Amino acid sequence: MLRLLNEVSPWLLALGIVAIAEAYSIGLMLLCRKQWGTDRLALNNEVAGFKFAVVGVFYAVLLAFVVIAVWEDYRDTETAVRNEAKALADLHQVSYGLPEESGTKIRKHLRTYAQQVHDLEWPAMAHGLGDKAAKDELRYLGQALFGASSNELKHVALYHHAIDLMTAIHDNRNERLDSSDGTVPTALWLVLLAGALITLGYPSFFGTSNLGAQILMTGSLAALVALTAFVALVLDYPFTGDVQISRAPFEQSLEEMPQQETPP
Repeated sequence: MLRLLNEVSPWLLALGIVAIAEAYSIGLMLLCRKQWGTDRLALNNEVAGFKFAVVGVFYAVLLAFVVIAVWEDYRDTETAVRNEAKALADLHQVSYGLPEESGTKIRKHLRTYAQQVHDLEWPAMAHGLGDKAAKDELRYLGQALFGASSNELKHVALYHHAIDLMTAIHDNRNERLDSSDGTVPTALWLVLLAGALITLGYPSFFGTSNLGAQILMTGSLAALVALTAFVALVLDYPFTGDVQISRAPFEQSLEEMPQQETPP
């Protein structure tokens, strides 16, 4: 799925999903009309209509639940990206209040880590992976921070604040990486697929005298289900394809981190 989202345009993918749904739903409906005839299928209209209402509501609730869940996770991941980038910039400013040697090391690793996330980890997350170089640089940043020593009261207060910011960076990075390979379980996708096959196949039990109207109604239902499923699919992989979370917060943080003036 990650490979498909990376290699295929989202508009082309949406068109393909809609086309498959339309072909299945309308094709099955026409096949049933040819096999049993309109008059025989019309006998099912009253009972099938009642049952179809139950099936439709059940599937609509399930599909809406998935869309809302992936949208909330998408927004949470966006927030995690912004919070991580802001914590990087804040820690960069706090480092100027720490002892010079420690502060210099921290600023060096902060900028390197932010640059690696921007340049290396973002493309890796498109494939559901993290970047080892960024992970190592975060570890070096932690070692530089926890290796700092200070005795003055001012430095102690800043040091505690720096630890809080470091924790925020670590936690938000983990949340960002956890979301990169999708959050909807495979079993739920299979249930959604099975539900779509049942829901889109149900119009084949109906028989109306107006074939054009039945095709239009069946096609509209198929398009609605397919597009909603497409939205859920795209939002479930927030760093993959053309529709993805922006790396702009890290670009802004890098602008606030000037090049290191002296080596550590």
